[in-house]
Amino acid sequence: MAVTLNVNGRAHTVDVDPATPLLYVLSDDLALRGPKFGCGLGQCGACTVIAHGRAIRSCVTPVSTVDGADIVTLEGLGTVENPHPIQRAFIDEQAAQCGFCLSGVVLTAKAFLDQNPKASDSEVRQAMSGVLCRCFVHTRMMRAISKYRDGGAR
Repeated sequence: MAVTLNVNGRAHTVDVDPATPLLYVLSDDLALRGPKFGCGLGQCGACTVIAHGRAIRSCVTPVSTVDGADIVTLEGLGTVENPHPIQRAFIDEQAAQCGFCLSGVVLTAKAFLDQNPKASDSEVRQAMSGVLCRCFVHTRMMRAISKYRDGGAR
């Protein structure tokens, strides 16, 4: 089946089985490295992308369900020269260690705050609770997310 995806502002048409997980199309067909394979069950968040303005787990999302959708991966937020404000907040707070969870953390936070710009710290923590980080830099990540929410990195 031919599926058209608008990924990071560029249109791509791929010929894949409609049940193929979006993650495999992004990594294998489009050579994107932001979303990672973590658990394969949609529980850890390493594969997170934004589609339809919401954070989704690409490892359990059949590509056919996002045909024609605008999709944003970590690579699509900003550049090394001009990082997105949430990326700038993570840089400023040194909120990344191994980087494996960054797609999940950054994109979940961005999608949540785009929909809830005045969210409380408690609401942000709840929204982030489904993204697992192995390095335990949660305090720095929460500072970066709060900085982004409060406009300090914009």
